[in-house]
Amino acid sequence: MAEQDNHIPEREIAADAPRQAREPEEAARALEEVQELLRRHRLVEELSHRQNEGATEDRRELIEQLVNRQALDELRTQLDRLHPADVAYILEALPREDRLTAWDLVRADRDGEILLEVSDSVREMLIDSMDRDELVDAVESLDADEIADLAPDLPRDVVEEVSRQLTQEERDQLRAALSYREDTVGARMDFDMVRVREDVSLEAVLRYLRRFDALPDHTDQVFVVDRTGRLQGSLPLGELLINEPEAMVADVMQRDVLRLDALDDASEAAQAFERYDLVSAPVVDPQGRLIGRLVVADVLDVIREEGDTDLLQKAGLREEEDLFSSVWNSAKNRWLWLALNLCTAFFASRVIGAFEGTIEKVVALAALMPIVAGIAGNSGNQTMTLVIRSLALGQVTSANARRVLFKELAIAGLNGIVWGGIAGLFAWWLYRDTAHGVLLGITMTAAMALNLLVGALIALAVPLALERAGRDPALGSSVLLTFSTDSMGFFIFLGLATLLFR
Repeated sequence: MAEQDNHIPEREIAADAPRQAREPEEAARALEEVQELLRRHRLVEELSHRQNEGATEDRRELIEQLVNRQALDELRTQLDRLHPADVAYILEALPREDRLTAWDLVRADRDGEILLEVSDSVREMLIDSMDRDELVDAVESLDADEIADLAPDLPRDVVEEVSRQLTQEERDQLRAALSYREDTVGARMDFDMVRVREDVSLEAVLRYLRRFDALPDHTDQVFVVDRTGRLQGSLPLGELLINEPEAMVADVMQRDVLRLDALDDASEAAQAFERYDLVSAPVVDPQGRLIGRLVVADVLDVIREEGDTDLLQKAGLREEEDLFSSVWNSAKNRWLWLALNLCTAFFASRVIGAFEGTIEKVVALAALMPIVAGIAGNSGNQTMTLVIRSLALGQVTSANARRVLFKELAIAGLNGIVWGGIAGLFAWWLYRDTAHGVLLGITMTAAMALNLLVGALIALAVPLALERAGRDPALGSSVLLTFSTDSMGFFIFLGLATLLFR
């Protein structure tokens, strides 16, 4: 007999038409419209304050209420027309004061779904602006897996209050989702799915599906289980529709399906989705029982979050920084790597200081030094970006790391000879009328070739070492690469010049 895996709560549907996702340029235009409405609101509010300076307090309050109502009604209507993801996009792009103004205008029954869409830092700020009752009302309309996504940012008493209002099955699901680490499949899985037994006909499955008001999002297959709940395979909706209704599920189901374990790494699961073009995949426990599913929407969140994290950490930034967070918090967020940069800059200056005599003898060296360091840094960044991406995709392993190293060193050597030679010719041409023109060209060529090799070696070693240590390969990698290519570039260039210009 066909059966549903868990209860799918009925959602309240607004009387107006469902909000549709917008094209990226339409979302950008909506942001501009909201910003313009907020600007007009501030302007009208400022003018009303000036005009009411001499009015009585009651009259001033009445006029301000009328002005605010007129100015904000249009903004409230605009926000109400937008998809929750577009509202989240707009909130993230607004300064804190405007963000809170817009957030207060969002309908209370939409708070929960918008909180799910905003970034972690913005979500924390919005939650801090809400009282306990508002948070409970916002969260109680969400599914168990969605509540689990918000739970780490919610006050404990709010989570407990919402949990008491759930059914026993939903409470079990919430506890299960909260028991997994954030980077695992279990923390991302969806509990809304449909499962059937293999000893029923396709006609029975169709009758069962027609009982739903709506199928769970991203339903591209129905999962087939036995009497104990163990996963036996899946029945794609395409197979369900094109086969005869009298056919049995066991005859048309797919038995060889990708199964995810709840403890699997979410990023590895995302790679599987990309590799096999999946829309959904079953999640099983160690006994093979079906406990949930992972859908492509959650996978896209994983990919986006990892991309954002890598981009920020490569520059030495923490991922929780909000674009419009306070100056103090943003400054502190950047102190660690700025301090490290300061130390490395002093180290590089001491390298230069050790060759003051050589620089005094050939002043042209001071003008050419930045070229050696800059080219190597650029080349190293290209190598590092490629290595970090390959590590994220699992393409660099202990078996092929040596081969990747030799290949990148060969590329750096070739580029060093080619572009170092060009730089050497250019240096000779610039200083051809001096006594050191030829030696400057030779020094430039050799230094650039050697420093490109150093840059390639550091660009490979840093991400691989961080990966082996269990850290993000992008963590501060750009900062470390710049330090290495600058310091070693100066040392190699000035060291060679010292040897040649005796």
